[in-house]
Amino acid sequence: MPIAPTDREGARRQLERVLASPGFLRNARMSRFLRFLAERHLEGSDNQLKESVIAVEVFGRKPDHDPSQDSIVRTEAGRLRARLAEYYVGEGKDDGIVIELPKGGYTPVFRPRDPGSQPSLPLLHGKRIRHRTWLVTIAAIAIALAIIAIVWAQKTERFWRSPIADARFQTVTEFDGVGQAAAVSRDGQFVAFLSDRDGPVDVWLTQVGSGQFHNLTRGTAPELVNPSVRTLGFSPDGSWVTFWIRKPDSARGGHISIWAVPTLGGQPRLYLEGVAEFDWSHDGSRLAYHTPEAGDPLFVADGVDRSGARPIFKASAGLHAHFPLWAPDMATLYFVEGSLPNKLDIWRIPAAGGIPERITSHDGHVSYPVFLGRRTLMYLASGPGDSGLSLYSMDVEHRIPHRLTSSADRYTSLAASADGQRLVVTRASAKRTLWRLRMTKPLSGRQGVADAPAPARISLTTNTGFFPRLGPDYLLYVSATGTSESIWKVANGTGTELWSGAEAQIFGGPAIAPDGRRIAFSVRQSRRTLLYVMQADGTNARVVADSLDLEGAPAWAADGRSITSAAKDHGIPRLFRVPVGAGSPVLLVHDYSVDPAWAPDGRFVVYSGPDIGTTFSVKAVTLEGAGHPLPPMTLTRGARHLTFLHGGHALVFLRGDIEHKNLWLMDLETGAERQLTNLAPDFDIHDFDISPDGREIVLERVQEHSELVLLDLRRP
Repeated sequence: MPIAPTDREGARRQLERVLASPGFLRNARMSRFLRFLAERHLEGSDNQLKESVIAVEVFGRKPDHDPSQDSIVRTEAGRLRARLAEYYVGEGKDDGIVIELPKGGYTPVFRPRDPGSQPSLPLLHGKRIRHRTWLVTIAAIAIALAIIAIVWAQKTERFWRSPIADARFQTVTEFDGVGQAAAVSRDGQFVAFLSDRDGPVDVWLTQVGSGQFHNLTRGTAPELVNPSVRTLGFSPDGSWVTFWIRKPDSARGGHISIWAVPTLGGQPRLYLEGVAEFDWSHDGSRLAYHTPEAGDPLFVADGVDRSGARPIFKASAGLHAHFPLWAPDMATLYFVEGSLPNKLDIWRIPAAGGIPERITSHDGHVSYPVFLGRRTLMYLASGPGDSGLSLYSMDVEHRIPHRLTSSADRYTSLAASADGQRLVVTRASAKRTLWRLRMTKPLSGRQGVADAPAPARISLTTNTGFFPRLGPDYLLYVSATGTSESIWKVANGTGTELWSGAEAQIFGGPAIAPDGRRIAFSVRQSRRTLLYVMQADGTNARVVADSLDLEGAPAWAADGRSITSAAKDHGIPRLFRVPVGAGSPVLLVHDYSVDPAWAPDGRFVVYSGPDIGTTFSVKAVTLEGAGHPLPPMTLTRGARHLTFLHGGHALVFLRGDIEHKNLWLMDLETGAERQLTNLAPDFDIHDFDISPDGREIVLERVQEHSELVLLDLRRP
């Protein structure tokens, strides 16, 4: 049955409500099945709802799948019908829209719930019913129906309205550079933010409406930027501005703490030793915080005395739990949990401890949750195909997410006053460009900072360029247009598009085979991850793995016969070897492992371990999966790409702060490290590559511009 355009929004909200229920949250495959059927139907693509198509698109079967030999689609459809029926007799018994999957097909039906037959009035034989009785009965029925309609409207959010629909927007910062990680005092009178207005990134403060800005730290805090946590805040009385800091000599992230500086100016002091993030309860009596240890253990304490603090949650190995937030009732804590940077969702747990409950099902980049009232939660999240974060809101009882802003707008932080009537957001834009370093002689372990020339920008035919990779006599990179990404090749000064996909996101960067003749790359499309291989001229593109939940960048083995990539295995990313020809993927590393790089002789592969605090270790295994000795190496988050120099005796990597890094080189025989570049503070590298002959380095530079925007909401 076709869905009217006016009903599609309600149908999509109902779909998200069903998928957020416990029965579907626990079954990712069934959720993917229902979402595929519903979205294709709502898009008007019922012709794609065939068993052969579903088997390939949802369940990862090969294109030559034979339904007569494999009945997975029919079997799972039966289970889906049963699960939907269970939902509508349980937690969905009051939902206004019912989703059904009729037998004999795969086209879902969205229909209003039947109000049910009303009890019949008793027949009075031989008696005269008075007119007044009729009026009373009709009135009672009308009242009952009105109550049912009101409850139904509330349950289905039929009359939902954006909390920022009548907000007054006001730009707070209009100077050049970056203003980020904004926080607002509980009374909504002061805004703190990070800015490089005076050169280095510092903590700044402004009083709303004053037009005056004050640098509170003046270069005394060397590393303040960490987009994965809420770095700034205020004390409950607003007399102190708090900030996250990591001391530069910390090799393992153990020197992360919260510091504070007086709002009126003065010397910074230690506020919470060994704490990465915190939140005060609404009455300022209880403190929730997590440390930077593995799993980000979450504690609750009575006041600043943490001696009796009790842990109530710790994330699984390799996962993080950030952005702790007290609910207004002070009985529940909300937090963002998952794998950084884009496998996250919002969860909640009783402040006394217990079983955590998942609140959202974005499985994307989620951050900065705030409450606007007793039930309205706002946060930042990425949608399918988005390159940035948008504003979302939801009623935490109904748990139906609502996107509040366009995908064209990109936000990086969100904060709210205690009464929820004043918001401060960071609205940002980023320019991603490619730059080249031409070496006077092949790069080696003997070269240092003095040998590196100044980088020169590479002219591209596209607006953006990222994930650069150098092959023999050509440059490869990824570009984005709208919600689609594509792979481009530059050879002899000419740019050519090799591959593109609608609503496709290329993640981790492409990998060039050792002989330079083939390219491997991972794509996220229609909520699936696919590993592709194509010729270096863009021909013969084909999928070599469609059943893995891929993560990070792929890497070619030295012999060119297989590709190594991380994939989720029981919730943890582990390295798999994927044959380019016939064969199934084989597990290579049993521990947490992502972003591999093979030694040129194929004897071992290096990879990144899990984030602990803001750092991670680099390890290595042999071709058989046994541990391989490697000099100790710990790097800062955001620097996972590793490249071997020709010969395999040295490894090049990015080292520095979370935002600003330089190229370094490690001699794998001696463990000695040497800095290769000394880039300007505003030259932020996100990726790089080195040519096979060691004479050229290409850099991906990201230039951020952001501004703070104040939102005053309409008071009821």
